[in-house]
Amino acid sequence: MMSRVDEAVSRFSEGFSCSQAVCSVFAGDYGLTDEQALKVASGFGGGMGQTGGTCGVVSGAVIVLGLAYGATSPDEKEAKAKTYALVQEFVAEFSRRHGAVDCPALLGCDLATPEGRERARQEGLTRKVCPAYVRSAAEILEQML
Repeated sequence: MMSRVDEAVSRFSEGFSCSQAVCSVFAGDYGLTDEQALKVASGFGGGMGQTGGTCGVVSGAVIVLGLAYGATSPDEKEAKAKTYALVQEFVAEFSRRHGAVDCPALLGCDLATPEGRERARQEGLTRKVCPAYVRSAAEILEQML
């Protein structure tokens, strides 16, 4: 049986976005179907829909942390605080490993621009560098959950 880390990398290599790959391998533990997890994470790839924002693996991980620990009512202050603390822990560890959490810094080009998308395509950047980010995010989540 494939580990979740390997499964996330495999899903990414199959063509799912980085956020979908990370989110979908964990979300079933918290009540989401595979289809729901893939849909909810679909807009976060490429730095939030190729806007140059936070890397999709980070967004996918934040979704999972919310599913695992998030508040479901305004009165659940402890759950909210715990979720925020865990998100901060995840971001700190991912940043420690890779130096950043935003797509442009991690890829070395900005997917929000036509030039950046073209460079990423020509150099195969997402195929070259993103699998390591998917792997890392899944590893960190496995340790945290």
